[in-house]
Amino acid sequence: MHGTPHIVSDVMTRTVTAVGRGTTFKEIVRIMQDRKVSALPVLEGDGRVVGVVSEADLLPKEEFRDSDPDRYTQLRRLSDLAKAGGVTAEELMTAPALTTRPGATLAEAARTMARAKVKRLPVADEEGLLTGIVSRSDLLKVFLRDDEGLAEVIRREIVSYLFPLLSSAVHVQVHDGVVQLSGRVRDTSLVPVAARLVRAVEGVVDVDFDLDRSCHEPLRPPESPSRAGRP
Repeated sequence: MHGTPHIVSDVMTRTVTAVGRGTTFKEIVRIMQDRKVSALPVLEGDGRVVGVVSEADLLPKEEFRDSDPDRYTQLRRLSDLAKAGGVTAEELMTAPALTTRPGATLAEAARTMARAKVKRLPVADEEGLLTGIVSRSDLLKVFLRDDEGLAEVIRREIVSYLFPLLSSAVHVQVHDGVVQLSGRVRDTSLVPVAARLVRAVEGVVDVDFDLDRSCHEPLRPPESPSRAGRP
């Protein structure tokens, strides 16, 4: 259902600027400024990702440039102090590299970013070779799907599936990614199921229901002529 989910390879940037282990501190800063990026994959050999160097890895050099940290700071921020003395990508990078796969879903990549508190992830294949990079903004591209396209997917793959006998009585409208379902349903226990499935459609911001009071009761079949009018 919901068509084929988008995966990382659908939205990632394929042309990636990377550096080698021996790239110097100053060159890393220059590349970041020129390319307007805040992190660079570090590669070795034929393109295997071995680490990532980010602005956060570079800042300790400035932070501790004219300070003499106390014993507590030295113990608490041992890694940052080591990076403050680094002069090459190998000494500055965060390793092993946190990466994602080309076939990972956007939700999986988003969870990895959120847990690691990073803004982008190198994309590596099964051999560990760099194939692209995906950023937070890339993952948000699914929310640019047009409203009518979303409505059509929901009508075809959710409404007609859950309410096959009454699909014409359930109306779907989408505005700015917010889905509104209205109409009559026979089995109201399916309403939360519909809500869950609609929210799972990539590009949906939220879902609302506009159901009349009568929609909360099962629809009764019409009375037969022989029973009509009887007490």
